[in-house]
Amino acid sequence: MEKNTGVQTDIQSVITSIMNRMVQVITNPVGFYRSMPKTGGLVEPIIFMIAMGLIAGILRTIISVLGLAGSSMMGVASIILMPIFVTIFGFVGAAILFVIWKLMGSDESFEVAFRCGSYAAAISPITSLISLIPYIGGVVGLVWMAYLMVVASTEVHKLQAKTAWIVFGAIFVVFSLMSLSSEIAGRRVANKMEKLQKEMGKIGEMTPEEAGRKVGEFLKGLEKGSGKAKQ
Repeated sequence: MEKNTGVQTDIQSVITSIMNRMVQVITNPVGFYRSMPKTGGLVEPIIFMIAMGLIAGILRTIISVLGLAGSSMMGVASIILMPIFVTIFGFVGAAILFVIWKLMGSDESFEVAFRCGSYAAAISPITSLISLIPYIGGVVGLVWMAYLMVVASTEVHKLQAKTAWIVFGAIFVVFSLMSLSSEIAGRRVANKMEKLQKEMGKIGEMTPEEAGRKVGEFLKGLEKGSGKAKQ
């Protein structure tokens, strides 16, 4: 009984620590990064990333089940996929950040870069919901992340704010353009698919020649839309 109580206490302590850290990053990123421990291993930040991904996945599932966005199956799958994606992105992102900060003149280790990027995942539950807003949502999430990286640059890596804003501002612009371009292309394809579904509903009333012509027109339109999106 005492062992179970001890385990429950430990779990509650971990959950409380994770939630407190999330709130700190969101509400006071300057204070958080200024006092962030630079050592202690990767386990704690990894657990934090997984927790943030799980929360984001649960929120997306609730949204999809309510019918506000996406299918319920994709929503349920996101509970599993979001923690995985967040963790993978955490390692890849940390490697990229480590190189960027080194080029900017930082003397900090990979672990520090990993910690800076991992704790920035605190915003992922919110940005996963904001991303549902067409076009604007993805950009807002990128702006927020860029700001956190600038704060980490100045408070943890002791770099000039002006330099950090130039570097991460440029990265933000590139990723924003990519995000907008992919979303526009995706919406064009979705509209084409919706139109095809409507046409397929009438296909039973068409002759084989008419049906073939309709499918051909759809494929040409889809190819043309994709070509414009790439340009």
